[in-house]
Amino acid sequence: MSRFLILQLRPEDGAADEEFAAFLARGGLSARKVQRVRLDQAPIPELSLEDYAGIIVGGGPGCISDDPVGKDPLEARIEADIMGLMPEVLARDMPFLGCCYGMGILGVAMGAPVGKGRYGEGIGGVDCNLTQDGACDPLLDGVPETFRALVGHKEAVEELPEGAVHLVTSRPCPFQMIRAGRNVYATQFHPEARGENFANRIEIYRERGYFAPEEAAPLTQAVLAETITAPERILHNFVTRFG
Repeated sequence: MSRFLILQLRPEDGAADEEFAAFLARGGLSARKVQRVRLDQAPIPELSLEDYAGIIVGGGPGCISDDPVGKDPLEARIEADIMGLMPEVLARDMPFLGCCYGMGILGVAMGAPVGKGRYGEGIGGVDCNLTQDGACDPLLDGVPETFRALVGHKEAVEELPEGAVHLVTSRPCPFQMIRAGRNVYATQFHPEARGENFANRIEIYRERGYFAPEEAAPLTQAVLAETITAPERILHNFVTRFG
């Protein structure tokens, strides 16, 4: 099996390490089968996409829709690095799974509006539903028609990108999962995350504007009470299909 390239955006060690471990566990990957790149530590190295089975992009505290004038320089550089890959990813129809932040990346790369005004979501569980196309998609094989997933993102894709396929929807945010071509995917929800993963992130990001700090304890209780298993099937299917 060729290696997968895992690109991470989180500058906090605790959040980045927890997310990486979740990607390995939920995807059925071993550390020797991936190349991990933390973009907070260094730009994307010179590489050839032909050397990888696929790319997985994690989440992060940044928002692609933030005003460039006031954007944190590190977040701006990370965003530019990933956006620089997307033309080749789309042209090659390279196996790609963008998780949470990756939805905004794919949306912008395909010319769709991304913003905070319509479909941004608070922290917690949400009911997601497969569309007709989603029910036939190989990455959603074994995922029930309705399932729970964990969400928490200030921005969202506001219109389906031209040429994209709509795979998963929810009441708060219609575009929970989309596909470009045959192999390029993005999710608004976190396919790698269970309640304990979100509990860790709530503690780390309690001052980042996702929620009022005094809400951290009840939010933590709520996510730990969730039973989240279906979304990780997407990671497993991605690794199995393209590995």
